[in-house]
Amino acid sequence: MDTFFDILKLILPAGIVFLTTYYLVKSFLDKEKTNKAMDLKLANQAVITPIRLQAYERVVLFLERINPNSMVMRINKTGSAGNFQGELLKTIRGEFEHNLSQQIYMSNRAWDAAVKAKEETIKIINVAGTRVSSDATAMELAQSIIAVTSQLTELPTKTAVEIIKKEIGKEF
Repeated sequence: MDTFFDILKLILPAGIVFLTTYYLVKSFLDKEKTNKAMDLKLANQAVITPIRLQAYERVVLFLERINPNSMVMRINKTGSAGNFQGELLKTIRGEFEHNLSQQIYMSNRAWDAAVKAKEETIKIINVAGTRVSSDATAMELAQSIIAVTSQLTELPTKTAVEIIKKEIGKEF
C-alpha cells in the first residue's frame, strides 16, 4: 500500500504539471492561430479593397455611359431611327459585357441595381422607338427618347448610382 501512495505522490504532481503545461501551450497556439488568420485577412483586405472600389467606379461609369440622355448626345444621330435604336442597344449591351466581371467584387444588391438600370434603359429606348414612325430619322428617335425620359421621375441609371453610393458609404 505504501508503494501505491509513493507512486501516487509522483504521478499526481506530474499529471498536474502536464495538464497545466498542455492548457498553456494549447491557449498560446490557439491565440497564434487567431492572430495569423486576422493578419491574413487584413493583408487580403489591403489588396481587395482597391479592386472593389475600382469595380464600383467602373459600374458607375457604365451607368453614366448608358444614361439615355447622355447616349443620345454622344452617339452619332444620322440615318434611320431603326439603325439608331439598334446602335443604342448595341452600345448598352457592349458596355454591359465589358463590365460584366465587376459583379465579382460587388454586393448582389448593387449589381442587381446596375442590371435593372440596364434593362430599364433598354425599355426606355424601345418605348421611344415605338412612338416614332417606321420611316423616322435618328434625330426624331433621339427627341422621343428625351421626351420619354423627361416623363420619368428619376432615371433608372441615377437610382442605381445612388444605391451604389450608399453601399460604398456603408462599406468603406
